[in-house]
Amino acid sequence: MSVAAILEQKGQEIFSARPDDTLEAITRLLSRHNIGAVLIRDATDAVLGILSERDIIRAIATHGAAALLLTASAVMTRDIIYGSPCDTVDKVLATMTERRIRHLPVVEEGKLIGIVSIGDVVKRRIADVEEEADQLRQFVAGNA
Repeated sequence: MSVAAILEQKGQEIFSARPDDTLEAITRLLSRHNIGAVLIRDATDAVLGILSERDIIRAIATHGAAALLLTASAVMTRDIIYGSPCDTVDKVLATMTERRIRHLPVVEEGKLIGIVSIGDVVKRRIADVEEEADQLRQFVAGNA
């Protein structure tokens, strides 16, 4: 199964914020849409970074409640790791595990086409395993 299939199933909506948005505003966005990260984009929609729940927690741990007044550009992760729609679920799981990330923007031919979370990937992997188990049961039942 590929990342393209995950995006097809979940949709390709991408939530973004601006570099000067405060963490307070971004936490509201995350909560409202039940998501764990947003891409930070400039006025031309170029991706500047990604801001996740973990980034916000680290800022609060360092700055206390005042962190909510910090801007996205002060806290975001600038070194973004991207995936491809052709990547397999296993490859994405390995990348996310090795790099300790939970959100992977997906790019095709230089264009951002979606973002997958670890939850999306695990959900797809579980569905794949269940399908394989069903196929094995059917095979065994047919040969009994």
